[in-house]
Amino acid sequence: MSTPRPASEPRAGLLAAGALAVVMLGFGLAAWLGEWHLGADSVVYRAGALTLLKGEPLYTREVLTTLPSWVMLPFTYTPAAAPLFLPLALIPAGLTWGVVGALSVVSITVVIAVVLRARAVVVTRWWILPAATAAALLLEPVWKTIFLGQINLILMAVVVLDVLVLSARGSRWAGVLIGLAAAIKLTPLIFVPHLLVTGRWRDALRALGTFALVEAVMFAVIPGDAWRFWTESATDPSRVGSVHWIFNQSFNGLVSRASHLAPWSLAVAVALAAVLAVPAVWLVFRLSRRGEPVAALLVTAFYALLLSPVSWSHHWVWSLPLIVLLVTKGRRWAAAGVAVLFASAVVMLVPNGGDTEFGWGLGFSVLGNAYVVAAALGIAGFAVRELRLTRRSAKVVAGLAQ
Repeated sequence: MSTPRPASEPRAGLLAAGALAVVMLGFGLAAWLGEWHLGADSVVYRAGALTLLKGEPLYTREVLTTLPSWVMLPFTYTPAAAPLFLPLALIPAGLTWGVVGALSVVSITVVIAVVLRARAVVVTRWWILPAATAAALLLEPVWKTIFLGQINLILMAVVVLDVLVLSARGSRWAGVLIGLAAAIKLTPLIFVPHLLVTGRWRDALRALGTFALVEAVMFAVIPGDAWRFWTESATDPSRVGSVHWIFNQSFNGLVSRASHLAPWSLAVAVALAAVLAVPAVWLVFRLSRRGEPVAALLVTAFYALLLSPVSWSHHWVWSLPLIVLLVTKGRRWAAAGVAVLFASAVVMLVPNGGDTEFGWGLGFSVLGNAYVVAAALGIAGFAVRELRLTRRSAKVVAGLAQ
C-alpha cells in the first residue's frame, strides 16, 4: 500500500505556481515605473473600455483617442468586450501589461491542473506544477501571448474550466463561461457545436444564450458600434493585419501565401476546413464517447485554429494542454516533438514580411506553415487511427458473436 500523500503537497505546489504570477506582476511594476512600452494589446483592451466610458466610437479607421501615443492598433474585439475590460480602466496604462501577464500565468497553472485532474493524474511532488508552469513559458505561443499582453491564455483557461469542470460535473452554470468568452472574442463559439457533438445540448444552449444576451445588451447600450461591428468589422479579417503574413497560421493564411492573395483564397481555405470537418467531428464524437474529454476538446480547439480566417501564432496556446495530455498518456516522444515544434519559434525564423512570403520555395513553405501542417495532419492522422481501432473492435465483436 502506498503512503498517503501529505495534504500540504498540492497546496505547496499551487502556492509555488502562484509565486510565478507574483513575479510576473513584479515585472509589470518594473515596466510601468521604467516606462517600458510592453503589452500593446493589453493597452488596447483598456482603451476600448475607456472609449466606451467616453461615448466615442469603438470601430473607426482612426486611432482611438484613449490610446497612448506608442500604440497604433484598432479595437478588433466585440462590442461586449469593452465593458468586460472595464476593470483594466481602473489601473494605469503602463501597468496593464503586468496585470494581464499575471492573470495569464495563473491561467497556465489552471489549465495544467485541470487537465491533470481530468486525466485522473495525482501529482505526487509539490514542485511539478510550478515547474510545468515555468516550462510552459518556453513555448512560442505562450511567451508571445504574455509579451503582447494578449488574453489567449485567459480565454483558454475559461473554456477548459467550462468544458472539463463545470460541464463534466453537470453544473447548471456549464456553458456560461464559453458564452462570455465568445462575447469577448468570437472564436470560442466553436465550442458550442463541441458541446452539441459531445451530447451536452443544454450546456450548448446556455453558452449560445449567454453570448446572444450579452451582445443584445450592447445593441441597446451602443447600437451604432454594435451595428458597425456586425456589419463591417466582424467580416473584415484584414482589419487585424495582413492575412498572408507568416504569423497567420490558419488555412486562410496558408492559402493566401500560396496564392499571392488571390481573391478566391478564403473560399479555398473554407473548402479545406469543410473537408477536414468530417474527420474532426467524428473524432470528437468518438473520443468523448470513449471517455477522453481532454483529447476531444483539443481536436475542436486545433480545428478552430485552422478554420479561423486569422489565427496568429500566439493563438496556438492550445499546444500547452496537448503536451500535458501526451505526457499523461505516456507518449513522451510525441510530447517532446510538440514541445520542440512550438518552442522552436520556427515561424519567427523563416523570412517574412511585406511580400517575402510570396517568394518561398517548398522548404520555406513547409516551415512557414508548420503549425497549420502539423495540426491538419494530426487531426487527419488520429482520425485514421481511430477508424482502424473501430474496425478492429468490430471484428473482435463479430468473432465473439460467432
